[in-house]
Amino acid sequence: MQLIVATVSAVRRHALLVVLGYLLLAGLGGWYSATHLGLDTDTDNLFARSLPWRQADIEEAKNFPQFDKLIVAVVRAKTPEEATETAAALNAALNADKTNFIDSSYPGGSDFFAREGLLLLPTPDLASLLGAIVSAQPFLGQLAADPSARGLFTGLGLIAQGVQAGTDISPYNGALAGVERNLQAAAAGQPVPLSWQALIMHGTPAQSDAEFVLAHPRLDQGSLQPGGVATAALVKIASSLPDVKAGRATVDYTGQIPLSDEQFASLTKGMLLGGIISVALITLWLYLALRQWKLIVPVLLTLLLGLVLTISFAAVFVRVMNLISVAFAILFIGLAVDFGIQYCVRLRDIRHNTPDPDIAVPETARQAGAQIALAAAATACGFFAFAPTDFVGVAELGEIAGAGMFIAFFCTITFLPALLRLLRPPAEPASVWLPGGAVMDQILLQRRRVVVALCLLAGLAGGFAIPLVGFDANPLDTKDPNTESMRTIHRLLADPATNPFYADALAPNLDAARALAKRLGALPEVAQVLSGGTFVPEDQDAKLAMLAQAQTILAPTLLAAASPPQAVTADDIRAAAAKTHDAIMGVAAKLPKDSPLLGIAAALGELQGASDARVMAMNAALTRFLPLELTRLGQSLSAQPITERTLPPEIARDWFLPDGRVRVEALPSAAAQTTKGLKRFVKAVQAIAPNAGGPAISTMATAATILGAFRTAALLAFAAIAFILIVVFRNIRDTALVLATLALSALLTALFAWVAGLHINYANIIALPLLQGVGVSFNVYFVMNFRAGIRRFLNSSTAHAVLFSALTTGTAFGSLAFSGDRGTASMGELLLLSLLAVLIATFVFLPAMLYVLEEDAGENAGET
Repeated sequence: MQLIVATVSAVRRHALLVVLGYLLLAGLGGWYSATHLGLDTDTDNLFARSLPWRQADIEEAKNFPQFDKLIVAVVRAKTPEEATETAAALNAALNADKTNFIDSSYPGGSDFFAREGLLLLPTPDLASLLGAIVSAQPFLGQLAADPSARGLFTGLGLIAQGVQAGTDISPYNGALAGVERNLQAAAAGQPVPLSWQALIMHGTPAQSDAEFVLAHPRLDQGSLQPGGVATAALVKIASSLPDVKAGRATVDYTGQIPLSDEQFASLTKGMLLGGIISVALITLWLYLALRQWKLIVPVLLTLLLGLVLTISFAAVFVRVMNLISVAFAILFIGLAVDFGIQYCVRLRDIRHNTPDPDIAVPETARQAGAQIALAAAATACGFFAFAPTDFVGVAELGEIAGAGMFIAFFCTITFLPALLRLLRPPAEPASVWLPGGAVMDQILLQRRRVVVALCLLAGLAGGFAIPLVGFDANPLDTKDPNTESMRTIHRLLADPATNPFYADALAPNLDAARALAKRLGALPEVAQVLSGGTFVPEDQDAKLAMLAQAQTILAPTLLAAASPPQAVTADDIRAAAAKTHDAIMGVAAKLPKDSPLLGIAAALGELQGASDARVMAMNAALTRFLPLELTRLGQSLSAQPITERTLPPEIARDWFLPDGRVRVEALPSAAAQTTKGLKRFVKAVQAIAPNAGGPAISTMATAATILGAFRTAALLAFAAIAFILIVVFRNIRDTALVLATLALSALLTALFAWVAGLHINYANIIALPLLQGVGVSFNVYFVMNFRAGIRRFLNSSTAHAVLFSALTTGTAFGSLAFSGDRGTASMGELLLLSLLAVLIATFVFLPAMLYVLEEDAGENAGET
């Protein structure tokens, strides 16, 4: 304490030099920070590389770099053909744009799937599909011979003949319904392409409705949004594609890069306005607390100086900020302002009785200096406790903010007194106290045991609430759901086939991969399993024989498809339409009322009176993809045996490593969209494949790392704070009192979070150890006053300072609550709830306990 008083006296004697020296130091620090402090936007670096799951992620990125740091374009269209066409055009354009993209790939567009795709089907599905195609040979033959609307209508007439003969056409209702919709649109003058893939390949297992283009962008790591330029280029290219311009296709995007970029954008969204509002409110609280601009300005300047020096510390010792550590500035403002408020409020109170500043300022340092020092040390412990953890993002935040607390303290006992010396604020005309404090003191004194009991009951309720709050391990829940990437990824989550939270493992060879896939596929938590064996299927001999037989039967049809098509006129099409209309109406009595054939007949009737232009536009739309699909049918029936050697490189590299190992990928069921469901999926997969990795494994491992880090930090902070209190107080009772009040604050925070429906996540969990530092700061002031013989707890300048410190801290934290980033917003919300809990514990429970202790001490003295 004497050292603090001597320091304050010394800086006041050389006030101008001290201020100028600090300003010079701040200028140099600001310049150094601007030129040396970096920003790491890679969220992978938030965790230590030495962690086993991080090592697995790094190894996977090394083995399969094509899946890392991607922009994923998701293409959807009215028909599968348009989706394929758009995805191929987008992929070509992205590969041509070497300014913004390193490379791009369209896995689903490989010729391999057109040639050998049918071999990848399970044998029963292939048999069913080939049976349907062979049964439809007359229809297909008509289309192959006449690939026009005339040929289509003639083929539909053959179906009507089948109805007349008693054939059950209900299996084809889905395909016919598509034709019905297209003909109705054409009759209305709005012809749209018909999906021949859906017609010819009707009955194949349902696949995803999306096509994926995977692009590696060129990143600007010096920007808050390293992939922002490339993403904008993708959007521009996509908007120029014909099917997109026509409204027939859409191109959305997601992936690691845009998700990360959008999170940084949401962090800065509204930052300027929020910062202005925050500063305005903090200034208001400072005015209400200090009442004089000659006190307010020094406090604000001291706060600003401390912030600049802390940033300089980060530039020298940490060098690179990350997604989490950038939050230190708001935390610093919210916590460090308490020191200046405490000092200046105490100064106001002392100067009411001691107007001479040369006496009052050192006296303030004597009364408040040790308390502020203890508060700074305790708060720093809450931050430094993160340093030894594997959660690097928060560890660096802890280092910066922990150092910032000591920097703020030194600024408070040096720069602030020097400014006060130069500005010479006037003496106080009245004493400083908390309005209503005397009444509250009286109530707490009279009802002290009841208040303590109620607080303990609330703490007990908080203990029961802890497991109910839960930890949300899904990192997507901390992001803004309204961004393009998040809207896209939520749509993908709805389909197990496109769920990004998959797990994968490496098998030593193809046979082992097949065996592992079979075991994983039997799990109820797994929706689907893919592996290298999926693309080198079993039972190829049987499948090839089936394809050869179908090819022989369909040979005349396929041969006709290779011949040049005959010219067709509008009159030819009308004549065919009329004939088919009559054929369908002739069997109308045998058709259900909702039969697509009846709708087709109605549309054909309308088209007979259409103009030549409308008829030919319909013909162009209906047959746009027919030649392509007939060609693909011929190719798929000519499939060749697939081996590891014959797999095309773009397929093989996704599933086979040069050393022979084979990747196996398990996709979770819909239940895995929740944290509990994902946890069950991971547990089930790891029971079979202990070394499995992938996003699902990493997500749960990340959660475990975070929880472990915070448990470690909480224990270290608690132990360090207890040690500091024991050393300073040299009294177990007073130390226990501070720690008990702190524990009540934590329990009340859990209770409030449960009532508010707030879950703990990797972003807001930082509020919990910070609660220790803030709570200790406030509690220390009251307990040290009690030790000094002060019995007015709330009717005091200390309570006045604590209240306005809490308001300024709450304002700084509140600005986080309004962030566009859900994780940051939840951090602000939990910080506000924890601050409310601290205030209740400090202003209600602690004074009541002190009154109880005073009563017990009095009774003991009386007995003595």
